[in-house]
Amino acid sequence: MLKQFKEPFQYRKTNEALGMTSGEPLAADKGKKKPRAKNTAETLRQMWGYLIAFKGKLAAVIVMVFLSSCFSLLGPYLAGTAIDQFLMNRDSGFVVFLIGMAVVYGLHSITMWLQSIWMITISQKTVYRMRVQLFDHLHRLPIPFFSKRQHGELMSRMTNDIENVSSSLNSSVIQVFSSVLLLIGTVSVMLSLSPVLTLLTFLVVPLMLLGMKWITKQTSRLFKAQQRNLGDLNGYIEETLSGQRIVKAFSQEETVIAAFKVYNERIRVSGFWAQTISGFIPKLMNALNNLSFAFIAGIGAVFVLNDAITVGVIVIFAEYSRQFTRPLNDLANQWNTLLSAIAGAERVFDVLGEEEERTDEGEARALAHVKGHVVFDRVTFAYEGREATISEVSFSLSPGETIALVGPTGAGKTTLIQLLCRFYDPSSGSIRIDGHDSRELKRENLRSHMAFVMQDPFLFEGTIRDNIRYGKLDATDQEVEQAARLANAHSFIVRLKDGYDAILKMDGSGISQGQKQLLAIARAILANPSILVLDEATSSIDTVTEIKIQEALHRLMQGRTSFVIAHRLNTIQQADQIVVLKDGTIIEKGSHVELLDQKGYYSALVNGQLQNGMLGELVE
Repeated sequence: MLKQFKEPFQYRKTNEALGMTSGEPLAADKGKKKPRAKNTAETLRQMWGYLIAFKGKLAAVIVMVFLSSCFSLLGPYLAGTAIDQFLMNRDSGFVVFLIGMAVVYGLHSITMWLQSIWMITISQKTVYRMRVQLFDHLHRLPIPFFSKRQHGELMSRMTNDIENVSSSLNSSVIQVFSSVLLLIGTVSVMLSLSPVLTLLTFLVVPLMLLGMKWITKQTSRLFKAQQRNLGDLNGYIEETLSGQRIVKAFSQEETVIAAFKVYNERIRVSGFWAQTISGFIPKLMNALNNLSFAFIAGIGAVFVLNDAITVGVIVIFAEYSRQFTRPLNDLANQWNTLLSAIAGAERVFDVLGEEEERTDEGEARALAHVKGHVVFDRVTFAYEGREATISEVSFSLSPGETIALVGPTGAGKTTLIQLLCRFYDPSSGSIRIDGHDSRELKRENLRSHMAFVMQDPFLFEGTIRDNIRYGKLDATDQEVEQAARLANAHSFIVRLKDGYDAILKMDGSGISQGQKQLLAIARAILANPSILVLDEATSSIDTVTEIKIQEALHRLMQGRTSFVIAHRLNTIQQADQIVVLKDGTIIEKGSHVELLDQKGYYSALVNGQLQNGMLGELVE
């Protein structure tokens, strides 16, 4: 934890802050590899894959954009023609042109409104689909992925990044397409009216393009850095808020605040330069636009005096010259949103490109019933890029037996459980369930026959009834209450104000650790598993509550194959087998009495405990 507090202070330089990344992406598992968004073109291609589902409505939007662009081009032409009509003839034709202008601008407003409404519908449905797909994909990723990513950083991709995409689709996509059409139409009309004045207008275009090229090159990098830094900040906020008890217990408030300021400074710096540099674009456009207008007004006046063109043409041309630079100006104004959206979409596609948990093999089977006969046969496993965590581990359990895993921290106890649940598969050797290699069983089916009671049980925000029912979603209220009675949880539940309908806050805050544990046991009882995993289920519990938990666990373990990771002697000595692990290998195996008779490692641990007077704890 101290490392996490100290790490931000290593990034003091601006260039380091801007280039800060949130960590290397997890290497993909073997198997079919999904495409990753590594550049703007690839990101846009993947975005198109979402938008193509609305091709009918997109076509309608394009038609409306085309019509609105035509009306936008027609308006200035009618205005100039009306002026010439008034100056030359001063007859009723002037009124007709005015009415025509009103109709044109009215139709322009209607088409603009329709394209906006339809595009908002498309964008909201698109980001809805992206959110669903991302959330679904996160639940299909392997456990190692989450161990290498901050939860807050993933949440940032789920919320901020997708919201940026939504904002861009709502406005920027239409603006870009409309601007392109206006540019083409405006240039065509301008050339037909006066090629000379058109060329004068084009004199500023190279300056615009050069300025935009330099600015966008800088801002693209800056907006990507801004999104990464925002993800890092969200991850740090989530981490520190989740660990508030530890922060306050060690009086580290000032430290985490100082670290937060560093993360916040990174966003400020990258955001400042991204917004500042991108802000040059509209300023540049306005300056060049005014320069172009001055050219047209001056040269056009000379042409009028020499009867080369009419006053109406000058009015039309002046408006078209602004209409020529306006799309460029609009593109510049939308560029911030576009770059931010592209950066956000790329971060979303980066997660979507991660390989899902390996699919079950084609011949994978589902077991309708599991007796609980478990065999570890010379199982070896190494995490990616590391030395073997466990090596040549072998043992077997008959249905209904209990095995206790004992050993110092890092001995491989938790790794064995993760292999049993198929969070990982063995590097070599096999794990057999009722004679079937676990790799031949469907993961979901295998885990459906298991239940877990952890050291720090996780409870969801909601009622106590719903938290217990999580073990079996179709359970009746009577079944939920019966499970609670068997878990010794009923008595404390009914004392609560709303009983089983009492609302628990996130992670069960508001009830004690022991009560959380009893609810977790009730949840496991309701699941009615064939294989049970208890990971430090009685640690950090007072003596009275421990008695209740032990009674509940005894009922839960009856007739079930149980894996117990515990340090308390009274939990371990009742096991049918005790496996002592050290450095990833089994050094002793047997019952409590047999291991004491061997006078080895386990015996030394127990004797050391008794000599130190700690009758409740198995000292490592």
